[in-house]
Amino acid sequence: MDVHLRDLRYFLAVAEELHFGRAAERLFISQPALSKQIRQLERSVGVELFDRGRRAVALTTAGDALLLRARKLVRAWDDARVAVADAGARESATLTVGLVTSVGRDILPATSRRFAGRRPAARLQLRQIGWHDPSAGLASRETDVAFVWLPLPDDESFACEPLLSEPRWVVLPAGHRLADREEVVFEELLDEPFLALPKSAGRLRDFWLGAGERGEHPARVAAEVASADATFEAVAGGVGVALVAAGNAKLYKRQGVIARPVADLAPGTLAIAWRAGDERALVADFVTAARAAAKVESRDRTDFANMKT
Repeated sequence: MDVHLRDLRYFLAVAEELHFGRAAERLFISQPALSKQIRQLERSVGVELFDRGRRAVALTTAGDALLLRARKLVRAWDDARVAVADAGARESATLTVGLVTSVGRDILPATSRRFAGRRPAARLQLRQIGWHDPSAGLASRETDVAFVWLPLPDDESFACEPLLSEPRWVVLPAGHRLADREEVVFEELLDEPFLALPKSAGRLRDFWLGAGERGEHPARVAAEVASADATFEAVAGGVGVALVAAGNAKLYKRQGVIARPVADLAPGTLAIAWRAGDERALVADFVTAARAAAKVESRDRTDFANMKT
């Protein structure tokens, strides 16, 4: 039976992590599903590829023999896909832009206008991706470029350029004990039930739980949410509170939900990202347009802040 490239990717993830749990997180699948696929691959090749000890996972001799060849096969297919995508992009001049939330601010329309000026014949396709994928479709190749929040799950697979730095706010149910504050101190939120991104979001999930500022107070996760609408419903229903970017706080300005700035938290970073090694001119032009739009946005924010003072 022929082996699918997907199975080789799964094999490589386990071989490089030597840990089924970490490999599953990297692949955005469950650990039982990954174990099942590896067992199926071993049946296909007729030999065990991993020694599964109680405390460690190691490659067998056969697994070690497959490792280099699997890398070459996967790399060759990835190169072929990029070549085909490049050819298709040159023909259609279509660029798919990924978004994990509605991008507040004027970044998206300003970027689109600038990109149209550089590429009047090109067509932009916007694709909204759930929070289960912090790469906004780049990892699955559903998108070509994406507006994302840092950190990304696998820094080596993507290139990115930070665009804006934004304070983190908290969204609370209207009747919450802190709802009447002008600003909330993060220490006051440490014992609150929090809404979390899906586990597949990895380090980004930790960031939006404030993990770096919690010290010895691990987050108490009340529920997982994969969209702004799901977050709003959960907050309004009193399930938990959630950290959001200042620029997206207006998305939650609805009846039953209050948004407040939070002191003592490092800001979030909005970035434009693309796959590492994707050197298409179309991608470079969009990144250039996003960079220019972000500079104008930053300047406008500074001017507004100076006017207030």
